[in-house]
Amino acid sequence: MNLNNFRLKLGGKEYVPIVIGGMGVNISTTELALSAERLGGIGHISDAEVMQVCDHIFGTTYVAEKRQKYASFINNPDKSAEQFDMELLAEAQKRYVSYTMSQKTGNGAIFMNCMEKLTMNNSSSTLKVRMEAALDAGIDGITLAAGLNLRSLDLICEHERFRDVKLGIIISSVRALSIFLKRAVRLQRLPDYIVVEGPLAGGHLGFSPDDWQSFKLETIVAETLAFLKKENLDIPVIPAGGIFTGTDAVEYLQMGASAVQVATRFTIAREAGLPDEVKQHYLNAREEDVEVNTASPTGYPMRMLRQSPTLQYGMKPNCEGLGYLLDNDGKCSYIDAYYSALESRDPAVSRFIVKGKTCLCTGMARYDCWTCGHTVSRLKETANRLPDGSWQLPSAEDIFMDYLLSENHSIRKPEAGMLS
Repeated sequence: MNLNNFRLKLGGKEYVPIVIGGMGVNISTTELALSAERLGGIGHISDAEVMQVCDHIFGTTYVAEKRQKYASFINNPDKSAEQFDMELLAEAQKRYVSYTMSQKTGNGAIFMNCMEKLTMNNSSSTLKVRMEAALDAGIDGITLAAGLNLRSLDLICEHERFRDVKLGIIISSVRALSIFLKRAVRLQRLPDYIVVEGPLAGGHLGFSPDDWQSFKLETIVAETLAFLKKENLDIPVIPAGGIFTGTDAVEYLQMGASAVQVATRFTIAREAGLPDEVKQHYLNAREEDVEVNTASPTGYPMRMLRQSPTLQYGMKPNCEGLGYLLDNDGKCSYIDAYYSALESRDPAVSRFIVKGKTCLCTGMARYDCWTCGHTVSRLKETANRLPDGSWQLPSAEDIFMDYLLSENHSIRKPEAGMLS
């Protein structure tokens, strides 16, 4: 029995039951998402810091222009006036999504991971613009992430594609799902799929930093399936977080899940956006190198490698050019932490570190925030060691096909020097 014995049914289409998660900023690249789509699965792109992503891909100057516009605020902790230009935000989103969608060649789908916690100093309006622009550009589906998303559906309910685009939500508890569904029922628009993310996932977690170890993905999946059955709702459930082998995936589908979402193994794919030297850090990671901390200004705990350069930041907040985590009052906990550290620093020391919080916008843009799943230390099981001590990077297809065809928890490494 392998994963290829199953299919995910969404609407009137069938997909290979593998979904690659949307890792930002531009870790889940267009190329990575298209690899899944070409093989009949579902690939995500992420719209985290989409203007920065466009600058990187297309050579646009969205970030530089915004930084110049608000340059006078660079030494001012009050960032309330630093607003995103909605027309430019929509332009960037459409450019990025259109670029990706225009390259589809397979029978799979391309979804976008859209995080509610990217509040951008105007949470509702910026979220509405991002989602509507993605719909305008032809995205196949939108996965609502990083938040309860209680009003997210309301923001796009008047859009002409509201009924036909695939819409899903990431949840970590039945309670969160129940709250979301109450609003969805009022709009007569239930989600097309539900991603159940467990405590072993990478990046932001939907659990307390003190008790995440008390939860298990298989338990939450079972509770979710039971809840949906009780409510007579036929919505595909997609587990995520810690699914390292194809056999892990099969076990969830035998429970009643419809597909799995995976990400950590794809961080080291050649198509992934992390620089190659960072991928080597992931491959060399040990279990003790992984930590769950509260450095993110979002308020969510976050799993990352403790060697992440972002944890050593003492830099001035870069809200002028970025500012994706500013709340509706123009505040961010990193700004408070930075100015507190600046005030108390030893004048004789030129460099200082902001303890407890990090400038996540800058860290993600620079690939300095090495977020990872709990299983990152196992990545070395999936790659070949080269004579110089470095690791050979597999292709996304290598990883995808290993998930699809492996049995008995086996992992098939790519042939040395014969990557597809």
